[in-house]
Amino acid sequence: MLIYAGIDEAGYGPMLGPLCVGCSVFAIEDHDPAQGKVDLWKHLSRAVCRKKSDRKHRIAIDDSKRLKGASKGKAHPLKHLERGVLAFLAASKNDPHDLPDTDVDLFDQFDMRLQDAPWYDSVTQLPVANDLDQLRIATSRLCRTMTEQQVQCSLMGVEVVDAGPFNRQVELMGNKASVNFGAVMRHVDRIWNRWPTEHPRVIVDRQGGRTHYREPLQMAFPEAHIRIVAEEEAISRYRLDQGGSKLTISFLKEAEVHHLPVALASMIAKYIRELAMIRMNRHFQAQMPELKPTAGYVQDARRYLVEIEPIIRSCEIDRRDLVRNC
Repeated sequence: MLIYAGIDEAGYGPMLGPLCVGCSVFAIEDHDPAQGKVDLWKHLSRAVCRKKSDRKHRIAIDDSKRLKGASKGKAHPLKHLERGVLAFLAASKNDPHDLPDTDVDLFDQFDMRLQDAPWYDSVTQLPVANDLDQLRIATSRLCRTMTEQQVQCSLMGVEVVDAGPFNRQVELMGNKASVNFGAVMRHVDRIWNRWPTEHPRVIVDRQGGRTHYREPLQMAFPEAHIRIVAEEEAISRYRLDQGGSKLTISFLKEAEVHHLPVALASMIAKYIRELAMIRMNRHFQAQMPELKPTAGYVQDARRYLVEIEPIIRSCEIDRRDLVRNC
C-alpha cells in the first residue's frame, strides 16, 4: 500500500486574511511504492480531470490559481474549488450525501477555527457556488471510481494562521517563510503519526528558490536520522528515519502540476481562505454598504484599509489582529 500525501498553501503574500496550508492524503491499496510515481488523475479519470470545462462533467482537480474563476465571469468564481473540495471530503467518508451545510460544519470537519474576531462572526451557507443535487451526483461517481480503483482519500486538513497569530509568529521566528514551514511540518507530523509503519511519501510545493531543507527538517524532527536523497534545482528529497519508522518528503517546483494530492491541497487551502474572506467582507460591508470587497492582496488591501479606517477607529480594532506586518 502507498500512503501518498500532498501539501500546499494559499495566502502567503496577502495583507488581509489567513495563511492557509492544505493537506490531502491518499491510500492506494494495490500500489507498491517501489514502482515509483502514481498518476491519480489517470487512476480516477472516470470521475476527475484537470480542466474546468469537461463534456463528461467530471470534477476538476488542479492548481487552485487555475480553477478559481474571475469575479465577473459567468460562473461563480468558487465553483470548481468548492466542487472538488466538498466532493473529495464526502468521498473520504464514502458518503455522497455527507456534505456540510455551513462553513462552520466544514471547519469542524477540518478541525480548524478562524481567529476570534468580530469580522469572522457570521456563518455562510454551503454550497456557495454549486447546485447541491449536481454536487451529489458528481460525488457519487467519484465514490464509485475510488472504490473500483482501490483508492481512498484518507485525510484532508488545513492549517490556518490568521493575522494576529501570523504577526506574533513572524516576530518569534524572524520571517514568514518559517511560519509557513511550521504549518507544513505540523501536517507532516500528523501524517507520520497516523501511518508510522507505512513509510508515507509526502510531496510539498516548493516555496521560493530554496533547495536545502535538511536543517529545518532536523529542527522539526530532532530525533530523526535524515538522509539527503536529492538536492537539485527541480527537487529536494529526504528520507527520515525515527526509531525504525520511515517517511520520505520531497519539495518540488510546481508540485501541483505533477501530483494530484498537492493540487487538492492547494484547492483546500484556497477554498478555506476564500470562505474566510467572505466573512470579513460581509462584516465590513454591513457597516459600509458601498464598500467594494477585497481578496486581501497588498495593493487592494491598502485601498480597503483606507476605506474602513473609520470603522477601525470607532470599533477600536487592534490592527495587529487584522493586518499582517509582512
